Amino acid sequence: MRIRSQVMGGEQAWTRPARPRRPVRTGLLLGGLTMALCLVGVAGLGAWNVQVVMQAGGPVRETADGFFRELSAGEVDRAYDRLCDQARGRWSEVGFAGWVKTPPVVSGYEILDVSVRTKAGRPIGEVTVRVTREGGAAEERRLPVVKEDGEWRVCGDPF
Repeated sequence: MRIRSQVMGGEQAWTRPARPRRPVRTGLLLGGLTMALCLVGVAGLGAWNVQVVMQAGGPVRETADGFFRELSAGEVDRAYDRLCDQARGRWSEVGFAGWVKTPPVVSGYEILDVSVRTKAGRPIGEVTVRVTREGGAAEERRLPVVKEDGEWRVCGDPF
């Protein structure tokens, strides 16, 4: 059975009504795509930070180890070369050597912990060290280590 309507003397076939526009659906689709893009960016940045931190642990430990090995061996000038610009600004080479050689001097050390984090996109390390001085006294110190000009350097006062 066909339904026909008569309009002014002629027959008109049935037609489907026009679909309403769906601006909400388009907005949701664009919002979802934007959110997905942001999540991919955040995940990528997080992966990059993890990679930087994981790769930095070894060099930070080596820097601290070399610094204290040189102090223990009395190679103060080589230890001074491992200091960051900020520490060198506070200590001249002669002043640093005089301070380090003041008894009780460092006779040994043990690295207890190494941690690396990022701050403002830059990796920063911290090494916890048990410093042994002549006479057997031992104390724990936290040694900040920063990256300058592509190299890890000891920064702050480890004594």
